[in-house]
Amino acid sequence: MSPSTTPVSKTPRASGPGDNTENTISLRTALLVIAFAIALMAMPSFVQRLFRPMSTAMGITSSGGGSPRVAIPENAEKCTVGAGCFWGVEHLYRKHFGDKGLYDARVGYTGGDSKSPSYKSVCSGKTGHNEALLIYFDPEKLTYRQLLEFFYRMHDPTTANRQGPDTGTNYRSGIYYHNEEQEKIAKEVTQQANDQWYKGRIVTEVVAAGPWWDAEDYHQKYLTNNPWGYECPSHFLRPFEPLEQK
Repeated sequence: MSPSTTPVSKTPRASGPGDNTENTISLRTALLVIAFAIALMAMPSFVQRLFRPMSTAMGITSSGGGSPRVAIPENAEKCTVGAGCFWGVEHLYRKHFGDKGLYDARVGYTGGDSKSPSYKSVCSGKTGHNEALLIYFDPEKLTYRQLLEFFYRMHDPTTANRQGPDTGTNYRSGIYYHNEEQEKIAKEVTQQANDQWYKGRIVTEVVAAGPWWDAEDYHQKYLTNNPWGYECPSHFLRPFEPLEQK
C-alpha cells in the first residue's frame, strides 16, 4: 500500500528589498516622462525653432503639406509688416480681420540682401531679412490705417531686434510701405502711437517695401494647422484707447 501524500501549501512570498527597488524605478520613470512632457511644452523658442524644420519634414505637423494661394481681386491693396515670429502675427491678423476685408495673409521674408532666402538662413541673422506678413485686403471694407493701428496694439514695438524671448534682427518691428500714401499714413500712425501709447519708446523701422519672398509652405497658417504650436508671448492686444486723429 502506497504511503499517503499530504498536499504542500504554498506560502506567499514576503516582499523584499527587490520589490521596493522595482517600484521606485517605475515611479521614477513615470516622473521623468511627465517632467519631459512639461519641459517640451515650456521649451524655449530657440529650441522649438530648432525642431521645426525637422518635425515638418517627418510629417509631424497636421497641415498636410502645401498652402494654395487665394485668388486676389484686382482692387486689393497690400500691407506688409514685421512684428516678431510671423506665426503669431499671421494668426492674430486672420483672427481679427478674416471676415472684415482680409483677402489673404502670407508669411515670408523681406528687408534683406540675398535672393531666395530660406527659413534657416534668415534665422541665422546673416541675410538681413525680417520675418514678415504680407496682407492683401479690400480697401472698401478695411483701411491701411486700421491695419497699422492693430499692428501697434498686437506686439511690442519698443524692443530693438526682439519680441518676447525671440531675439535677432529677423524679429525686428517694421512697417514696409508700398506707395507714397502708405508712407504718409505709416509715419502718422507711428508718431501718434509713439506719443499716445508708448511715450516715445517706439523703435519700429518705417521703410519702403523691397523684394518679398514667401516662406516655406509649412509656415503658412501654421497656428491654424498646429493649434498647440509656439506663439510669441508678446503677441496680444493691448487695451489702449483709440488714437486721437490730429
